Amino acid sequence: MSDLHSSISWRRPVAEAAVLAALAALPLVSQDYLLLLTQVAVLALFTLSLELLVGQAGILSLGHAAFFGIGAYAAAFLALAGWEEPISGLLIAGGIAGLAGLAMAPLVLRASGLTQLMVTLCLGLMLHEAASRGRDWTGGDDGLSGFLNSPVLGLFEFDLFGVTGYLYALAVLGICFAAFTLMRAAPFGTALRGIRQNPVRMAALGTPVGARLAQAYALSAAMAGLAGALMAETTQSVALEALSFQRSAEVLIVLILGGVGSRYGALIGAAVYVLARDWLSALSPEYWLGWLGLLMMAVVLVAPRGIAGLLARVRLPRARAKTEDRA
Repeated sequence: MSDLHSSISWRRPVAEAAVLAALAALPLVSQDYLLLLTQVAVLALFTLSLELLVGQAGILSLGHAAFFGIGAYAAAFLALAGWEEPISGLLIAGGIAGLAGLAMAPLVLRASGLTQLMVTLCLGLMLHEAASRGRDWTGGDDGLSGFLNSPVLGLFEFDLFGVTGYLYALAVLGICFAAFTLMRAAPFGTALRGIRQNPVRMAALGTPVGARLAQAYALSAAMAGLAGALMAETTQSVALEALSFQRSAEVLIVLILGGVGSRYGALIGAAVYVLARDWLSALSPEYWLGWLGLLMMAVVLVAPRGIAGLLARVRLPRARAKTEDRA
């Protein structure tokens, strides 16, 4: 068994680096789907933030779009105010969303189960309503547009074909995925999983349960804010929909589709969801939502632990068989 785990442990980083290199080289082959793949990267980052909240810490949420929208509007406000440098604007927007998450954490963490879902839902709806009524700041239903960002690193301008936007989104996703992987393997990540499984025992062991959950909530909010800011910078527009309940429900569906508890689930779920949505909407413009719903139901019935869980069940027996043959 140790040989199996050691072979998998060194192969994963190599495979991840190879996939990232292939995706980065994609604009050299074709630029037809770069805008769509940029959407995949943004949604994958947003879903990864929810995985930190739900899959690692066990905190339920139906209002996670609140932080996505805060990050998006913060990036837009900065650009409109003259702060057009994209990387610093992205970090500032993520920090603002993280502070908002830290402020909301005491309210959310006081509840549990269905009550916690309702609290997050109400907070998200209240923020959406506030943005809708604050037309002077947010543009209301019209949203914000007309803002520009300076070239990334002062060298790469955002172009109409979406090459810079795609590579920028891919780089941000790659960095955040690496940070999430390190956090998951660190004592902080281990403590979160222990709290999710048995908070009473973790408290008895001396773990500050409330503080760790508040930190996880703030980190998740910051990552969602990064995703929202990334969307705003690559599309150069922000709509009120960024704060909507539909976006909160969508990211939860994507997480369940990919697999809760798996760091690859966010990536796989986002890719499958966006590509299926694009293909089905082109195939059947009138009924694509129904077909998409049937596809999601089929995946959940076949793979209760998501696509990542299904792939893991298929891959591990093969790896174990290869190790036994070598022995």
